[in-house]
Amino acid sequence: MTTHESPVINHQSRLQTLYRSGELLQRARAAYHRLRHCDLCPHECGVDRIAGETGLCRAGFRPRIASANLHRGEEPPISGSRGSGTVFLTGCTLKCRFCQNFPISQLDNGEELTPLQLASRMLRLQQRKVHNVNFVTPTHYLPQILAALWLVVGRGFTLPLVWNSSGYEKVDALELLDGVVEIYLPDMKYHDDEVARSYSSAPGYREANRAAVGEMLRQVGHLEIDVEGVALKGLIIRHLVLPEGADGSAEILPWIARNLGRETHVSLMKQYFPAHEATGLPELGRKITDEEYAAAVDALETAGLENGWVQE
Repeated sequence: MTTHESPVINHQSRLQTLYRSGELLQRARAAYHRLRHCDLCPHECGVDRIAGETGLCRAGFRPRIASANLHRGEEPPISGSRGSGTVFLTGCTLKCRFCQNFPISQLDNGEELTPLQLASRMLRLQQRKVHNVNFVTPTHYLPQILAALWLVVGRGFTLPLVWNSSGYEKVDALELLDGVVEIYLPDMKYHDDEVARSYSSAPGYREANRAAVGEMLRQVGHLEIDVEGVALKGLIIRHLVLPEGADGSAEILPWIARNLGRETHVSLMKQYFPAHEATGLPELGRKITDEEYAAAVDALETAGLENGWVQE
């Protein structure tokens, strides 16, 4: 982990350059063009969202959010001392049968906004002195987020953006965020594609996920923090431990060490509980045991991943 003596964030100058050159607007337009035959995520549903059609994520033309508020429960460098400005977006590119936020991700709970209204929410969060604006499950609204950012940068918005996603992404879509997002917070959920398909309706998850986190690392590098321990930029990978080893910790964690580097920050999460459809599934209908979590911690340590967080 690199610590900087100055809290000045160079993303401000990068964003301003993208904004003043017109590149940010061009990227927003390119992203909106993709909505005509939507291919923003690996599902590549091909629906015309501009015309009101919806695909697996159920997202339409305008962004829909469940909340935009201060949140203190993220990893320490994200929440810091003043909290993270989290924007929970409605819908998701996955259909996790155990999703703890299923009313938002799968039942469409939320308020439809225009990009200008979304931009205003971002400014309100900045006025509350949060450390960052944290978009939760943002992939399917990438064009609208770029549009909101283009609207808000000229109005004095300076906070770093957190892209808090399932990790089920396409590299060519992530490339539109290069120089825009400063902190990537993706999941690495599964090693086994059949498990990913069964539990989350995510065919080809492993290949897409690994390519995506590689692109994220290319863009932002490993985690850098300021003197107060707050993230300036970088990658943090979340991995939720599931019952019966369904998450594939024993394979994913060594892969991270080999391919992304042992300095990678990993948040090893213990808070699984059966929610949504999981309550009716024998293999997912219980909390994980202390022994299952300990096995994941052992895999983390064996892989040499010393940066990050485990839970008591």
